[in-house]
Formats: sequence, C-alpha cells, structure tokens
Amino acid sequence: MATTPIEYLASLRIGTVEYISPDRIEVQLDIESPESVALNTGTPRNFPRINGYVMIPVDLGFIVGQVSWITIQRSPHPKRRGFQDFGLIDLPFPLRKMELQPVGTLRSIEAGYKFKRGLEAFPSVGDIVILPTDEQLRSIIESGDNRRVYIGNSPLVGNAKVMIDPDRLFGRHLAVLGNTGSGKSCSVAGLIRWSIESAREKLVDKEGKVNSRFIVLDPNGEYSKAFADKSNANIYTVNVEGGAEKQLEVPLWFWNTDEWCGFTKASPKTHRTTIVHALKSVRSGNIFEGQTKERELANYVRTVIDTIEVNKASGNPWGKFPFPKNFHQSVEKWASGIICEQGYSEELKGTIQAFQDQIAELINARSGQYPHYDYSREDIDNIIDRLKEVYIKAGGREEEFLPTDEDSPIPFTGDNLVRSIEANAEILKTTDYIVTLMPRIKTLLTDVRVKKVIDNNTLELSDWLDDYIGANGEESLTIIDLSLLPSDVTSIITAVIARMIFETQQRYLKLNKQCLPTVLVMEEAHYFVKRYNDDAENTGPTIQCCKIFEKIAREGRKFGLGLVLSSQRPSELSPTVLSQCNSFLLHRISNDRDQELIHRLLPDNMRGILREMPSLPSQYAVLLGWASELPVMVKMRTLREGQRPQSDDPDYWDVWTRLKKREIDWSNVANEWQNKKGESTET
Repeated sequence: MATTPIEYLASLRIGTVEYISPDRIEVQLDIESPESVALNTGTPRNFPRINGYVMIPVDLGFIVGQVSWITIQRSPHPKRRGFQDFGLIDLPFPLRKMELQPVGTLRSIEAGYKFKRGLEAFPSVGDIVILPTDEQLRSIIESGDNRRVYIGNSPLVGNAKVMIDPDRLFGRHLAVLGNTGSGKSCSVAGLIRWSIESAREKLVDKEGKVNSRFIVLDPNGEYSKAFADKSNANIYTVNVEGGAEKQLEVPLWFWNTDEWCGFTKASPKTHRTTIVHALKSVRSGNIFEGQTKERELANYVRTVIDTIEVNKASGNPWGKFPFPKNFHQSVEKWASGIICEQGYSEELKGTIQAFQDQIAELINARSGQYPHYDYSREDIDNIIDRLKEVYIKAGGREEEFLPTDEDSPIPFTGDNLVRSIEANAEILKTTDYIVTLMPRIKTLLTDVRVKKVIDNNTLELSDWLDDYIGANGEESLTIIDLSLLPSDVTSIITAVIARMIFETQQRYLKLNKQCLPTVLVMEEAHYFVKRYNDDAENTGPTIQCCKIFEKIAREGRKFGLGLVLSSQRPSELSPTVLSQCNSFLLHRISNDRDQELIHRLLPDNMRGILREMPSLPSQYAVLLGWASELPVMVKMRTLREGQRPQSDDPDYWDVWTRLKKREIDWSNVANEWQNKKGESTET
C-alpha cells in the first residue's frame, strides 16, 4: 500500500527538538523510537548509536546532526501518547534524550542528495527528528567533489564507501597519527598504492604511465617489502650488497652552510664565518691538491680578496676603534704571505713587487707615535685591484670573481673541504677556534659506515634528480631506507634530502611556470620534526632537520610538494608542522597528552567522534579535515600480506613453542656489525 511523503516522513520520526544552541541540539526521543535496532528505514540499523547521524527537516532540506551522547531523564509523570494513556498513574517515568552536534545540510537534487558543511538556518523547538535513509546516509558520507580514490568503508553508515580527493588529501598536507600497532604504516602504504592504482585506471593514454611521484623517508626499513612487487619502485639503502636495493647517495657537496654548521655544531660567532668562506672556496673551482706554486698563490690571494670584501661591506676599515687597527694588522699579515719565490715568472714577480710597494706605502702612512689606522674606500679598492692583478698573473681567471654561492651544489671532495677550512681559518685568524670543529669533520670523512653515502664527487646532479624524484614521463616511487644509517648522521642526511627535493620543486616552478605534484612521506615523523625550544642557540642536526620540514610545511603547497607525516607521538612533533596539516587520519590514540593536542589542533569542532579514538580497533581510523566534508570513521581497505610494511607484531608464543623457527648465528651479526662480512663464521 502506497504512502504519501508526509506519511513516510512520519514513519522515520524518532523524537522532537527540545533545546537549540549554535553548536548543540538536545532531542527528546519518542516512546516508540527504537531502543537498539531501527527497522523503519527499510534495512536493519543500530539505533540509537553514538556518532550516528539523524536529520531535522527544515525549509532548505535537512539539518544533519551527529549523536554525541544519549541519556535517560526521569520524568515525574509518564509521557502520554493519547487518550488511551490517560489512565496511567503519575509515577516517575524514564525518558530518553540525546544530544546532537549540527554538522551540515542535506538538500535534494535531481540525482539524489547533496551534503554541504555548515548551517544556513536552525530548527525550532518542537521540530521533529528523523532517521536518514540508506541513500541519504551514503550522500552524507560520500559527499564532496572529485572523490577518486577508494580507501575504505564507514561502519557507522552501512559500510558506505569512503572516497577521497587526492588533491585535497596531499595538497595541504596529511597527518596519520596513532599508537604503535594501530595500523598507521598499512594506511600510509595503502594510500600510496591505492592512489597510484586509481590514477592508472583513469589514464588519458591507456598505454602510458602514471605521472606520480612519491618519496618515502623510512627510518625503520618497513616499506621495502610493501612495494617489492612494483618494478618502478626505487629502493635506496646503506652499504648495498646485491639484491634489488640501490646504494643511497647524498654527497657532501649537496650539503649547504646550515647543514654543515648543524652537523658540526658550529658556533655562529666563531665557526660559521670560516665554514662559509671555506665552502665558497671549494665551490668556486679552486683545487687544493696537486697544484703548481702559482696556483697555490692564486688560491691564497682569492681568499684574501674575499675576506677584504667582507670587511669592506661591514665597514671595519673605517669603523670605530679597534676595528680599523685590527684590519690594518690583518693586511700586514696577509701581505706577508704574498712574496716573490723561486720559480715564479718575471711578470708575476713584478706584479707582486708592485703590490708590496703599495702595502709598504700604506703601512708607513700608519706608523709613528700616534698613528691613525683608518682606511678610505679608495685605499681598499686599490688594494683589491692590485691583488686581482696578482691573481690573474698567478693563473687565476677573471670570471672566477663572479659571486659564488656557498650553498650551490657544486662537487668537491672532503679532503679539499678540510684544506679549505684550515686555509681560511689561518687568513681569518680563527685557527684556534676550529680546534673543536675539525675532528668532527675528519671523523665523518673517515667513517666507513657512511663513506658510500657521502663520498661521490663524480655524481651528476641531474642523474640524482632523475633517480630520486623521477625522470620525465616515468612513474616514480622512491623508498629511502634510513635504518642502517648511524644515528649521528641520520637527521642531517634526511635534512639534505628533504631540502634538495624542496629546492628542486621551487626551481621547476620558476622554469616551467607550473608546479610538479610530488608527495614526501615521513614515517615515524617524531624522529625528524621533534619539538624544540625556539630560544635555544643550539643549531644541531636535529633542529636543522626540523627547520627544513617546517619550511616545507609552510611553503611546500605553493610549489606542489605535499607532506604526509606518520607518528605515534603527536605531542612530540613540531607545532609548526602539525598545525599546517589540513587533513588527519587518526588511528587509536590512548595517551592523554596526545589526545588533548589533537583536540586543540583539529579544524573541526566535532569532539564526539574523537572520543572513540582510545577504543578504535586496528585498521579503523577517523578521517577529518580538508579531505573530508565531515569527520567519518573508516575501516581501511585490507592490504595483502606481501603489500604490508614490515611492522607486524612479534610472534612470541609461536617462537616459544617452536611452531615458528628462529635460527641464531651471532657470529654473522657480529661480523656485519664490525664490517667483517667477508670472514668465515666457521670455527
């Protein structure tokens, strides 16, 4: 028997509105409303249910509310349904009430329904509250445009498919948070795999390749197994000995000034200036080994010119006492290193003599009982001109005086850097200060654990970009296994990789006027973006690593670089990085501090669904933020055994009972640890 729309609406009724505020609606449930399972929507459905959805009909459609709590209120008399109940005795009677948080509006369209966040009008006291149909529930959960990637199902809404828009999910950064064992790694691996698979199905050219770029920083070595089935996956690790993995290479000449200062823990007052000058020298093409005497002189003169330019820019030659006197003494010392030696050409000797005559004249003018040490700009320019003449006659090239960026990725060797630091320290009179600096650098250069990673001065930068970020027209998935790196260099190596990727994106946009969408994934992000004290003078490698990721979080979106971070301790993460994440995939989180932080950071005011986080089973998560029209609980799709990261729980019982074997040969472990891999383990 057919029913009218009004009759059908009445059949879905469960209660009436009793209280309204901008963020809260209280509902009095009818006596006839379901107590555990609702059948009036056509299919059995649990009701009432925390975090479930109900609707309130209004002129513009339906206001959608999410159930935040349910309670029983003792009424002094029973609620009567009609004349048949007037014979009831007035005794205390239990009435059910529930609170709703308004989340949006559902409107009818030609193709069904469309959900939109926010309310344009509020209901009135006495308005009816109804259950949504299955079609309406799906419209709420599956709302939004460009839902292209299927990531799971919503158990609260009849297992409706949860689809996401990759532009929203990756474009404004994603945080995947949860306790260990809650399913974070599988979710991250799944998001990468499902995104690539969905893009492959929608390729414009069915014979072509997906033009995606994912780069995974993997400190625990989990993801190599997860993508072993993908032929296009580039897996980089340390000290490779056969297999599908490739040798991780992050050469010394990639490192910029901040990274060198961070690694060496250089003081900004004494060490940094020396490092800047040294990097300028080695990147300018000056070679410090196997040179003629003339070229050694040219290198020395070039450094002196650079130092005088720095003093000129800071005004030391004519500044307040004692800066002019100190500069004058430095000029005397520098000039003593530029003398005629046997083997020089007559032309070079004549130029050196002219320079010495000029210096002698300047020194004589500043001698006597009460000398004035100030230099004029003309005096400084004349000294520089004479030095440039010596430089050219000694074999230098005039074009080498063009400004050299100390941070440009121009190849040099570690030995040359050491020589450059020592030479510049002598000129800058900071030799005594670099005593603590040099051992750290020399230890790095001789460390066999990282030698293959940092010691390659023949690598082409374009080849590195092809391998790590992706070649033209190729699907690129790069897994960087950092698990075997020594802990004292892991942070700085990671910082260099992240900065190189970021600066590549900047230059691509500058040259092509459009960005290259790339996703940088940080597993165990608390290793790389650990919270630090802004007032601290310490600029160690951990802080340098955090600062580059903070820059990516703030500016990466403009250059097409999306950030995905996964962590089990959000309270330990940098607030700058976490606050820039616009989407969140939240697994089980039981720590009070972590829960409190998430409640403060999230853009949505829907606290009800977040209260389920401590009790979420593995594989379940809450998706909210920019990627989802409203917070939704989702059961993530299941990955096959071979597609999961290597982060399973240990099989204690099966190993104890010998159901699973574990062979032990500690000699192999010891040999690998002590770099004795070629030695036999037999006795």
